[in-house]
Amino acid sequence: MIRLALGALAGVAGVTSAAVPALAHEHPSGITDLVTPAVVRVEAVAHVEITLLDHMGELQHVERSYEVPIGSGTGVVVSPEGAVVTLTRVVKSEDDAAVHAANKIFADHHKVDIKQDFQRHRLDDATLNRHLQQCYPPKTATATCLTKVTPQIKIFPNISPADKEGINAEIAYTGDDPDNPAVLLPVGRADGGAGLPTAPLAARVPDKPGSPVSVAGFTGRPAADRPHLIDIAHLDAGGAGQAGRPFKDPEGKADEPRKTGELIAKGLAGAPVIGDKDGAVVGLLAGGAGEGRMIGVREITKALAEAKVEPRRGPLDAAFEVALTRFHTKYFGDAVPALRRVLELYPGHVVAAKHLKTAQEKRGGPDDAGALAAPVQAGGDVPLWPFIAGAGVLVAAVIGGTVLILRRRARPDTVATARTTPTAEADRRVVPAVPSPPPAAGHDPALGEPSPADVTRIVARSAVPPGLPAVPEGAQGPSLLTARQPTAPPTGVPGRVGQRFCTACGMGLGPAHRFCGYCGHPAET
Repeated sequence: MIRLALGALAGVAGVTSAAVPALAHEHPSGITDLVTPAVVRVEAVAHVEITLLDHMGELQHVERSYEVPIGSGTGVVVSPEGAVVTLTRVVKSEDDAAVHAANKIFADHHKVDIKQDFQRHRLDDATLNRHLQQCYPPKTATATCLTKVTPQIKIFPNISPADKEGINAEIAYTGDDPDNPAVLLPVGRADGGAGLPTAPLAARVPDKPGSPVSVAGFTGRPAADRPHLIDIAHLDAGGAGQAGRPFKDPEGKADEPRKTGELIAKGLAGAPVIGDKDGAVVGLLAGGAGEGRMIGVREITKALAEAKVEPRRGPLDAAFEVALTRFHTKYFGDAVPALRRVLELYPGHVVAAKHLKTAQEKRGGPDDAGALAAPVQAGGDVPLWPFIAGAGVLVAAVIGGTVLILRRRARPDTVATARTTPTAEADRRVVPAVPSPPPAAGHDPALGEPSPADVTRIVARSAVPPGLPAVPEGAQGPSLLTARQPTAPPTGVPGRVGQRFCTACGMGLGPAHRFCGYCGHPAET
């Protein structure tokens, strides 16, 4: 049996006002939420301005204007700018609105019994009949009516409060067949700067016979007491291309072709058919009474390509998907701010408003997965002091490590400083000057030659030789260079007493040398 869902499924926007026996199985909850915000009501009329030239007696110009219905149905928004996909029959009719206007103006002015429809009628009065036939299009030189027909298309979005004026649209593409997809574009900007909710298009139609789908649409203009309608069906095998995919209940408990045909008669012609797998649009509802079928998504994409319209999702849809994820996973506390963000971007979002009300009621309760996942923080069973103590230990460890590193880096400087302390300065003693020996024999200072005993010696930094007293630094000063005095022989140079040197080259001479062994100069000179 069939269940007619009027928003009773969880996660589906709208409220239920009637129900019938349910199917043997349920469809996934919230599977239509991605599409239902983008479902719109489409109404097309022809605005006809007609002037009747009545010359039965005195010539009269009778002017009238009428709005002649063309079609109505359901569509779906596929781009944030407001591009809508529906059926050609919804916005384009084979009936001539000028014929309808001619019948109406003759009936009103001449008070004759003429059906106000799209058929060409005849009158018993020959003169009136001739004038009536001349009023019908096409226009001729003897026409009795001047007619101007302007099509007007209105789109009524799924918002709350309902938009009573609607959005003006124009035709971007229509097919040759009434059940071919048609593309409409809003006149001017329809989104108010935030972008309209859009429906995602599936990549392909489900191949498996019996695949469950949902159909969403309007039976009239959206209103508080007329929410969008949702019903479920199943795809049958076959029916590709413009022929359409038929419907069939796999359990044989319902006549789904008849049921979907009745939905079309109620105003769901062109309604989106939503796949149960990922909640994307897989086609449009087409057909007639008793033979509802689906035009596949491939035909939709072809029509959009002909109209040069790119189907895409907008930032509003991205925010709504985030909110839906939190809501349907029962994280109601997290869903509340996300849904509020959606309503800030698009205040009339009916599905977001409905889910926000539910999330606020269940936030923090037993159904809130976020509240159940964090009872410890809420109840305070885990004290805070272990975390504070751990943080204190960590800070102390960091400070101690820093001090230790600084001390280790300071050790080389300490050692260098220790070497310059008074203890180390005590080792830097200056050996007192030792008196130089008398001039060597044979050395004449008058010649200006330096005596070997007068050679300057460099005193190294070493310990004071044993037996010599330490000279305070203040008394002798820190001098390291001293000259030997001629009063005493040099210490530590044995064999230098009585040493002779060559007066020409300075070479040392032995005791028995009479001539210099190096330059040959006489030693006696």
